[in-house]
Amino acid sequence: MKRTLLRKAGVVALDYLYAGRYQLRALLDRSTPDALVAVDGHLAPVVLLPGIFETWRFLRPLSQHIHAAGHPVHVVTGLGDNRMSVPEGAALVTRHLEQHDLHDVVIVAHSKGGLVAKYLMGMPDSGPRIRTAVTVATPFAGSSLARFIPLPSVRALMPNTPGLLRLALSRAVNAQIVSVWGWFDPHVPGGSRLEGARNIELDVGGHFRILARPELLAVVDEVLATAD
Repeated sequence: MKRTLLRKAGVVALDYLYAGRYQLRALLDRSTPDALVAVDGHLAPVVLLPGIFETWRFLRPLSQHIHAAGHPVHVVTGLGDNRMSVPEGAALVTRHLEQHDLHDVVIVAHSKGGLVAKYLMGMPDSGPRIRTAVTVATPFAGSSLARFIPLPSVRALMPNTPGLLRLALSRAVNAQIVSVWGWFDPHVPGGSRLEGARNIELDVGGHFRILARPELLAVVDEVLATAD
């Protein structure tokens, strides 16, 4: 028990070190997303969706890895730090899909971004454009810790909120989702298992540092290989 608690405490410390480092990098990053779209070839387009309080720049390790593999990577800058409601975020992403005429899309999403991805996949306008989604550390059943944060955008992620319950009842697209999470997630203590999806628990701890781990990148590579 003591060893487990110490291990979890170490995970939390490393997780926040990672988050702090990449949030600082995101603040200092002045690059535009245009370079991520420019690639040679015709591999499946990828749309990157960040979690709450994250901009697309926070997911830089993922975007660079996917782009280096030859995939155009699209980000929706209008999401900002993704504090808007899931339906509002999905409407912005739908507009991006339509404006760029994207089809056979693979979504790679972190945390709340995975909820936006699932919502998108169930919409009549955007759903047919999306082939699959890889969601990372997504609170499909909500997070019991959200009640401790007095912000409406976070409180919306509490279990049993109407929006999450409606999303949970919509199971038609679950089979198109690959849900990935670590053995211990200090932000989503209930895990990210999704009924009917392909569920993968990695031997990685944390909510944030999983984003740059080779185990996750290998899963993303595998999904992208089947989409091409």
